[in-house]
Amino acid sequence: MKLHLVRHPQPDVAAGLCYGATDVPAAVAELARVQAMLEAQGLPGRLPVYASPLQRCALLARRLQPASLHIDARLAEMDFGRWEMRPWSDIPRGEVDAWADDLLHHRPGGAENVLDVARRVAGFVDTLKAGASADGGAEALVICHAGTIRLLLAMQSGLPLEQAALQAAATPHRIGYGEILMLEF
Repeated sequence: MKLHLVRHPQPDVAAGLCYGATDVPAAVAELARVQAMLEAQGLPGRLPVYASPLQRCALLARRLQPASLHIDARLAEMDFGRWEMRPWSDIPRGEVDAWADDLLHHRPGGAENVLDVARRVAGFVDTLKAGASADGGAEALVICHAGTIRLLLAMQSGLPLEQAALQAAATPHRIGYGEILMLEF
């Protein structure tokens, strides 16, 4: 199974805000830039497209006019609860430190933890693998978030879920807006 992973276009939100599960839109110029880049590379072509339901992903997926579009909530970014839409600098240092001390189980902002997100992303992968074995192989375009992409990359290694989730959470964030990464399971 071959996946073309695309991080959503840059959102139209002030720099320095925590906006995980908040449904912020993509900046209009960025949406057009990423769409043009994907189309120039022949994507999605005839590939099915899977996208997070958050509009910074879903709108791009719809604009690509894929033959097959699947909006999947399991691809959404982590929900940071009461941290959402707050400047990172306003989140008490003790709360951030508590999360850093237990990346897998601590619930930043009282919402999801990394292991919760990893479980739903693993469910998405299991669904794709089941479909791939049914039709003899699969390739797809997946439009999602940096956190989701880091989880997918860590899961590719075959590590147990908790180890893959911890690896993803500890990986520095270096995935650019609109960046495409290839992944094979």
